[in-house]
Amino acid sequence: MWPVDVTGVVATDAGMFGLWVPASFDNVVDYSTWEAELLENEDIVRHIVGGAFVPVNIEGDGAFGFGVRVGSASGPARLTERERRYVLVASEPYLLMTTGDAMLSGIEHVRAEADVGLAVPLPAGRWSVTISLIEWEAEPGQRDDAGAPAPTALPDFTLLINPEDGAAGGYRINLHTFDR
Repeated sequence: MWPVDVTGVVATDAGMFGLWVPASFDNVVDYSTWEAELLENEDIVRHIVGGAFVPVNIEGDGAFGFGVRVGSASGPARLTERERRYVLVASEPYLLMTTGDAMLSGIEHVRAEADVGLAVPLPAGRWSVTISLIEWEAEPGQRDDAGAPAPTALPDFTLLINPEDGAAGGYRINLHTFDR
């Protein structure tokens, strides 16, 4: 079962993606309850600090390719050699505390009944999450004739999710995924 790989295209019109725990947002059922939980930056940071939301925040709308890799204590998730060659920037680890599966979606889709995004199978626990921005366009031959990503292109983002190892120290709590 490990490692688990989930891939797909995820879109946002709100300028931010996130990996989140649906059970932590069980009170978000409509726009007004979403607004009360996630409209303001300080609200989002509260969920980051609490381990319920990991931002993938590049302050831009659009549809991007994501790869999510879940590891275990005996087989940690790591970037492939090919991904390492094209990493543009990587985040410090964020904390994710799950009671079960997580979701990856645009922040506007965070809600109790997750219905948009990529489902990420995770057992309950404390997880360390790092995000890498991959410069897939730099790899020769990864655009098709129309200029779109070829079927073999790497994703725009790779998320590595590993069990917390106890030696991790502090976690990133910044709303912006990458340092500028």
